[in-house]
Amino acid sequence: MPPITNDWAEKLSPEYKKDYYRKLFDFIGAEYGSRTIFPPGDDIFNAFHLTPLSNVKVVIIGQDPYHEPGQAHGLSFSVKPGVDIPPSLQNIYKELQDELGCYIPDNGYLKKWAEEGVLLLNAVLTVRAHAAASHRGKGWEEFTDAAIRAVNEIDRPVVYLLWGSFARSKKAMLTNPKHLVLEAPHPSPLSAYRGFFGCGHFKKANEFLVANGVEPIDWQIENLKK
Repeated sequence: MPPITNDWAEKLSPEYKKDYYRKLFDFIGAEYGSRTIFPPGDDIFNAFHLTPLSNVKVVIIGQDPYHEPGQAHGLSFSVKPGVDIPPSLQNIYKELQDELGCYIPDNGYLKKWAEEGVLLLNAVLTVRAHAAASHRGKGWEEFTDAAIRAVNEIDRPVVYLLWGSFARSKKAMLTNPKHLVLEAPHPSPLSAYRGFFGCGHFKKANEFLVANGVEPIDWQIENLKK
């Protein structure tokens, strides 16, 4: 796992000394040494590398990385270029089209959002190939909760998009009155029609940022193919 070297380091480095993290570190090392694990080791902390704490404007919380080859690269809901767009992300794109008129791109690579200030954070940062949820309960949740608490301490406007029961379970941690918390069902095909479609979260997030003097997010993911 490459070290986190930007401004997240100050907030997260105390976690490295805790018993749970030492156990997690040993477990992850053994897993990568003996099994196929996603994402690649160099991508585990991409959410932090690509979105420094000082740049965070919006937080989108996922649960686990994708567990099939070539998909996961350290950003929640995102897949690498050339990989089929997962169903939940297809529904996110549909909502963006309805809300903001964004065209639906030919890829699911959300690196642009991360660089715009959208923290695409999974609660669990690794997974065994073909085995969803296989690294839950090993310590990642404590680490990513520490990251969520660090964002909660930011003394400026931040928007949280909590989609689905798991993400909404983090709401109790979000106590900063300067921040905006938006909740909706998960964009999965199983639940998107129960209120994710029509939630207006992308428009509301940008309206909140603009009202507070913050540059809005450009939500349009561009086509990669010419």
